[in-house]
Amino acid sequence: MASQSPLRMMRLNEVLDLTGLSRATLYRKIAAETFPPQHKLAERCCGWRAGEVAVWLRNPVTFTIADLEPEPA
Repeated sequence: MASQSPLRMMRLNEVLDLTGLSRATLYRKIAAETFPPQHKLAERCCGWRAGEVAVWLRNPVTFTIADLEPEPA
């Protein structure tokens, strides 16, 4: 499988398939800051950065938002 950019945006269904989480569990984890937050792509469209989801996949049990690198200013 070819490597993909960590900045690539993933939509909800792709994130759910990759993580095995249900939609409710995903949003509960986002609220608890134990899953990377979604980024607004358009007025009614959000996505997740592939690199941030990959960080979560490496250690989903102890992940916190602090594990993500800060965004450049």
